[in-house]
Amino acid sequence: MLNIRTVAVIGSGTMGAGIAEVAASHGHQVLIYDISSDAISRAIDGIRQRLASRVTRGKLSADAGSQILARLVPVTDIDALSAADLIIEAASERLEVKKALFAQLAEICPPQTVLTSNTSSISVTAIAADVHHPERVAGLHFFNPAPVMKLVEVVSGLATSAEVADALCELALNWGKQPVRCQSTPGFIVNRVARPFYSEAWRALEEQVAPPAVIDAALREGGGFPMGPLELTDMIGQDVNFAVTCSVFNAFWQERRFLPSLMQQELVLAGRLGKKSGKGVYDWQGDKPDVQWVESVNDSYSPMRVEKRRDGVTEIDDVYLVETQGETAQALALRLNGPVVVVDRIERDVAVIAAAASN
Repeated sequence: MLNIRTVAVIGSGTMGAGIAEVAASHGHQVLIYDISSDAISRAIDGIRQRLASRVTRGKLSADAGSQILARLVPVTDIDALSAADLIIEAASERLEVKKALFAQLAEICPPQTVLTSNTSSISVTAIAADVHHPERVAGLHFFNPAPVMKLVEVVSGLATSAEVADALCELALNWGKQPVRCQSTPGFIVNRVARPFYSEAWRALEEQVAPPAVIDAALREGGGFPMGPLELTDMIGQDVNFAVTCSVFNAFWQERRFLPSLMQQELVLAGRLGKKSGKGVYDWQGDKPDVQWVESVNDSYSPMRVEKRRDGVTEIDDVYLVETQGETAQALALRLNGPVVVVDRIERDVAVIAAAASN
């Protein structure tokens, strides 16, 4: 089970390419499968550019970079995946697509091949339902960007064997990752915890509480998050993030606290998917977003003002962000003569841990 030499990655998008880079960087031959040979070429070119950047910065030798690239094998015939010891699916986030694909893989591959999905929230039990030897099916959920983010969720479905989960955890550790084990529940760990982080931001935007840049700044400056929720959805991809929200919403029997955003749906329908399409909540120029929203919902919004005061209070426009020291928000608002958001250090630190790895 631990003798995993050849890894196959299905899907050559952002996540698939990132996972392929991780596996190849740790000595595995990697079969990159996609129905489009052009998509595979773009994925390998992206990996080549990232490796070249590391070589330029002295983080990687040129010889090591060449060896990593040599381990990447483009594949457009799915039957070739029978040679893999481990398959990681990073394709469409749709259950019917995954079920059909895994049933096909089970026919192609020998029983000892471990079949995993990089799904963010779809039931691993459901994916494995039509698979011969479902005990070999598990979730192996990386976070974007896969070569950088340490966390990997190892997700067990109803039939997943303990030996398979143990082997995947050991493999993740060998790849320099931090595996966390969980059962196949809606959203697993991170996406279950992260839904309110996104949904409350979308609610605030829909109700015109503040423009996107102010909402994101409030979470960064006041909550200690490395990235605001709206900016993060642009980085992930609005289509991917919205699909995960819908999946969790439906899995919890339409629990309204997980209600998807109509505004986010509009962005998806318009093709404004975030960084990968150039426009989303923000207008993207390279790796940096323009803080002025594309077609702002309210032209009366003025440019955002952020000021950190010596007394520990952060002012964002007319709102004061204050870390709690036992004084109520009402008392603080009276003393500061303005609206106050009180941040609790303990709750903030827990939330930061969850959001830092969010998908």
